[in-house]
Amino acid sequence: MIRAALFAALLACLPGLAGAQTLRIGLREDPDILDPTLARTYVGRIVFAGLCDKLFDIDAGLKIVPMLATGYEWADPVTLVIHLRGDVSFQDGTKLDADAVKYSLMRHLTMQGSFRRSEINTIDHVDVVDPDTVRIVLKSPSSPFLSQLTDRAGMIVSPKAAEAAGKDFGLHPVCAGPFAFTERVANDHITAERFPGYWNAAAIHFDKVTWQTIVDPSVRVANLRAGALDLVESIVPSDVDQVKADKNLRIMTTDALGYQGITVNGANGPRANTPFGRDVRVRQAFELSLDRDAIIQVVYNGMFTPTVQAVPPLSPFYAPAIKPPARDVERAKALLKEAGVATPVKVEMLTANNGDIRQMGEVIQSMAAEAGFDVHLTNVEFASSLDQATRGDFELHLEAWSGRPDADGNLYTFLHTGGAANDGHYSNADVDSLLDQARAVSDVAQRRDLYTKMWTTLRRDLPIIYLYTPRVIEGMSAKLAGFTPVPDGLIRLTGVSLQK
Repeated sequence: MIRAALFAALLACLPGLAGAQTLRIGLREDPDILDPTLARTYVGRIVFAGLCDKLFDIDAGLKIVPMLATGYEWADPVTLVIHLRGDVSFQDGTKLDADAVKYSLMRHLTMQGSFRRSEINTIDHVDVVDPDTVRIVLKSPSSPFLSQLTDRAGMIVSPKAAEAAGKDFGLHPVCAGPFAFTERVANDHITAERFPGYWNAAAIHFDKVTWQTIVDPSVRVANLRAGALDLVESIVPSDVDQVKADKNLRIMTTDALGYQGITVNGANGPRANTPFGRDVRVRQAFELSLDRDAIIQVVYNGMFTPTVQAVPPLSPFYAPAIKPPARDVERAKALLKEAGVATPVKVEMLTANNGDIRQMGEVIQSMAAEAGFDVHLTNVEFASSLDQATRGDFELHLEAWSGRPDADGNLYTFLHTGGAANDGHYSNADVDSLLDQARAVSDVAQRRDLYTKMWTTLRRDLPIIYLYTPRVIEGMSAKLAGFTPVPDGLIRLTGVSLQK
């Protein structure tokens, strides 16, 4: 399989087989559905960065900047007025105006299966003031609301195309980004061609973009070194030195906004009826069986940061006093004895089929065995693992979240009762209250205090066992110019070009 991929890579480099105006990006996984309302994967967000502009974006310093909007103001604590660009068209030629913005926001709010609903559920109603102005009225003040519009909740889709396609919109998305979707071959590639009517067309320097799914990290690097890829969104730490040593390549790294964790099915269907789902002592024992530093050292060359929080150390909402516990196998065994469960405690852990994720699962499996756990690993394609988790078809899920600049984006949808990505169906009234309170205040110190209180409860309940904060590590051709790394890891294509 690896030989075949390398052969394909070499063929792609031969003269005449790769257009000079095509940008080729390697992805670690195959994205899920290409519908911003229904999508959930990180690699899908990377593709969306080429297809679907947002009302706002973030820059390298995590500052919110206008995109489809030209600006905004808060008329009062619950009324956000957004001013739109007047020269924006969708890729089907229809105009992006305030009616289209209202349509997309309401679609995010009301569409069955929407993963955006809990991100923007503070919306009470949306008013069209004029073609270039939209007014969003909230049910209550929400400090993270504007930040939510810098990601998929702020992506505006063509109402004409969405109405015509219905539930199949994700098979051929139509947005207002620089590239128009043309083709998808599942588990292989997605292709888009330059949209000539793009509002910022002068900043786009490619005729075509191809996002290639290559699950094996070594094959991604081999393709990059062979010149079959121009940019790889994820270089695993063990391959960093190899890329750095190649004079034709370069590495860009930045601190990430997300986390890697293990989600516990506590109440989502019959598969929650396990020792893990029923007894917090079993979850606590499992956590104590793990050595986060050792996992990071073995799998990621020590480049990542152990954590028990959903927000990274770079966040103003991070609580420095809340630290990971040391590994304590004897205490883990004692907790299992207190819980009265028969050992070894059998549990299935759902994992993605990426090479480094599989390796991490095996390290966790080995560590947990010493404390009395029998962990069975089920490796599936990543988007499939998300589908299984949503349905409750899991016991443990080794899952990463790419992160958002505001802490609410890493917390609310995963931990609040009814949150769209709350796969384990965790529900705690105190946690709900603290998350709601943190949305309602704007002072950073106050919000951090509320989140710190929340961690006390979460550290006891362990609905998610947080493992580490990663780094964004991107590899690219030395000829690639104009690329700016941002902590969210997305590949923004404006201003990017390949030098001769």
